[in-house]
Amino acid sequence: MSKLKTEEAIADAVASAQGPLAIRGGGTRSVGRPVVGEVLDVSGLSGVTLYEPGALTIVAQAGTPVAEIEATLAAENQRLAFEPYDLTGLLGTSGASTIGGVIATNASGPRRIMAGAARDFALGVRFVDGAGRVVKNGGRVMKNVTGYDLVKLMCGSWGTLGVLTEVSLKVLPSVEAETTLAIDGLDPTRAVAAMSRALGSPFEVSGAAWVDGQVWLRLEGFEASVAYRAGMLRSLLSEFGDAAEVNADWATVRDAKPLQQADAVWRVSVKPGDGPAVIADVPDACETLMDWGGGLLWIGQTGGGSAATHERLQARVAALGGHATLIKGPEDVRAAVPVFQPEAPGVAALTAALRQRFDPQGILNPGLMAA
Repeated sequence: MSKLKTEEAIADAVASAQGPLAIRGGGTRSVGRPVVGEVLDVSGLSGVTLYEPGALTIVAQAGTPVAEIEATLAAENQRLAFEPYDLTGLLGTSGASTIGGVIATNASGPRRIMAGAARDFALGVRFVDGAGRVVKNGGRVMKNVTGYDLVKLMCGSWGTLGVLTEVSLKVLPSVEAETTLAIDGLDPTRAVAAMSRALGSPFEVSGAAWVDGQVWLRLEGFEASVAYRAGMLRSLLSEFGDAAEVNADWATVRDAKPLQQADAVWRVSVKPGDGPAVIADVPDACETLMDWGGGLLWIGQTGGGSAATHERLQARVAALGGHATLIKGPEDVRAAVPVFQPEAPGVAALTAALRQRFDPQGILNPGLMAA
């Protein structure tokens, strides 16, 4: 199917569909079980439709490249505070990440620990449901709503509840200065202890990660404030080692760059204190990095039986109350395993009811999130 350039065309395509539809935006996030169906390409629905710097809001069509939005915001010294990740390098894809894909997957980077996730900045959405109806929820200001909070429901739904056509977002000002303190030679347990102490301090850490045995702690804000807080953190963390300023590229953590050569990659969410135990339980062939102070693990495996590792990892994480998603893996493995962490029975029943409500024919990315 050719690129659709209007909301009306998308609604008509969904309403007249004779079978399953594989929703495609920039084509950068080939995650989940492979979807067999006619491709519905919405990347032609692109462009910023409203930007009010003074109100800290931007409205864009869902197919708008994230890079275009970031350039528009940068011209006014503003940014997407939730720092959306880009998986093109990890997944080997070549498309342009779109804002609709960011919201549909709730793609949130290292700054989530301070600023919040993508869903926390989504003010409103327009989408086409599985019956071809155009639905609007929210707007350009934060407000309470009755009934379904469709804005939040669409964040992380991976195109299974509706085809996003427009999103409204809250943005924040850029910062004057940034620095990263690094502490070498910490194992996962000591790394989590150091990151937890930093995050529990009053010094407003906006990034806390563990990369190749080194803890990174990011500070942002006015230059004098950053310098003061860096000095205070050095003193606070002295028992863990010398915290030296480094020129860190946080896209390394955000996009899991150290794992790009891995054959299988998992994104695991657990309580920070449980992160070291999960790392200790993965095979030696796996490489790991931690983000969100230890609450987010990226685990990469080169060679070996990724299906067996997947089953073992999901069982281990489930016992800890977390979830593990197979972000990258061979297509035959992705087709055979529950790519996303299986839901508890009550949650699964609620999910099924929502899908029945918004996609009664089951044609939107069917099976992509199946257990």
